[in-house]
Amino acid sequence: MSKYTWKDKIKAIGPGAVITASFIGPGTVASCTRAGADFGYTLLWTVLFSTIATIVLQEMSARLGIVTRNGLGEAIANTFENSKLKKISIWLVGISIVSGCAAYIAGDLAGTALGLSTLIEVKTNILAPIIGVIVLGLVYKGSFKMLERLLTILVALMAIIFITTMIITKPNLNDIFSGTFIPAVPENGILMVIAIIGTTIVPYNFFIHTASAKNTWKNPDELELSKWDIYFSISTGGLITAAILITSAVTMRGVIVKTAADLAIQLEPLLGKYAKYCLSLGIFAAGLSSAIATPLGASYTLAGLFGWKYDNSDNRFKITNILIVLMGILGSATGFNPISLILSSQILNGIILPVVVIYLVYSTSQKKLLGEYRNNKFQNTIGWIVAVISLILGGSSLISALKNISSIFS
Repeated sequence: MSKYTWKDKIKAIGPGAVITASFIGPGTVASCTRAGADFGYTLLWTVLFSTIATIVLQEMSARLGIVTRNGLGEAIANTFENSKLKKISIWLVGISIVSGCAAYIAGDLAGTALGLSTLIEVKTNILAPIIGVIVLGLVYKGSFKMLERLLTILVALMAIIFITTMIITKPNLNDIFSGTFIPAVPENGILMVIAIIGTTIVPYNFFIHTASAKNTWKNPDELELSKWDIYFSISTGGLITAAILITSAVTMRGVIVKTAADLAIQLEPLLGKYAKYCLSLGIFAAGLSSAIATPLGASYTLAGLFGWKYDNSDNRFKITNILIVLMGILGSATGFNPISLILSSQILNGIILPVVVIYLVYSTSQKKLLGEYRNNKFQNTIGWIVAVISLILGGSSLISALKNISSIFS
């Protein structure tokens, strides 16, 4: 019997909602819309796998923060006694996360601009830098609690828009069941699998979660509240992700997705001529939520690895936020197709993922670090399965990327 009431549990929703707001970005909208349009319900199993894996891994992250009172960065830095191994680990993780965040935020800003461009007919490479300046102001001046509330509201807005649309389209339940529980990778579908995994299991979210969880909950007795927050928030995120894919499978099969107008087709059964306006709001909410979380992910990672303070009172933390947003502004102002930029960032994320997952699972399985709160056999099993699968998929993505680069210069 839980000692916490439903009121306590509702109040506990926060750190997990930030993680959901982070991974439900333009990448999720673009990846799942294209997956549904190209492959129907076939890749729904990828959404289920990613959601379960995210719940397991984010629970490890939160537990690490609550029990040890440190972030994942500190855990990685202190895992190895050998100085060379420690330095290699710190720089490997630091460079991977920062480079991933730089690519990720460019896609976030491009995606946010993609939504607005449908409404005000201004090019995305002009809008994106303007949105980037707004994001810069929010992460520079806003407190984490204020950002947490804003991101929770954005998640609720996305849930209403995309889940309601899915219900209205009346999808085939048998096809949903088959796509969810019978794994299959269609021809030319491997990069889309990686993109969906990369947009859901986001490496820098582990670092954000350890820091936010330890600031929200003060002792292991409150682990139950943290778990509730994770289960509810991330399951909601998984449902939003599935809803986008399912709706696209019903309404967009065979449509080539290039612009926000193409994406809006999936909302027409519900909103008719107003579909593009609602879709614009949904994409804007998705992009803004992810764009806010991305620079914080880089800052929290480096703060833990190098012993900085976890707020803007430390100039190094502040400068990291600024630099990541500036890189995003430059990347999104290039004029590349926003959909391609978004999907490319998800694929890069999928390559980085196994590196961070291995460190997370290893750290949280150590008795000297977590004692009785270390991973149980089930958690370790799921964690290592995720690590192996992401390693295989990331390797496939890297090989494909190298082939494409080779073909360009041949």
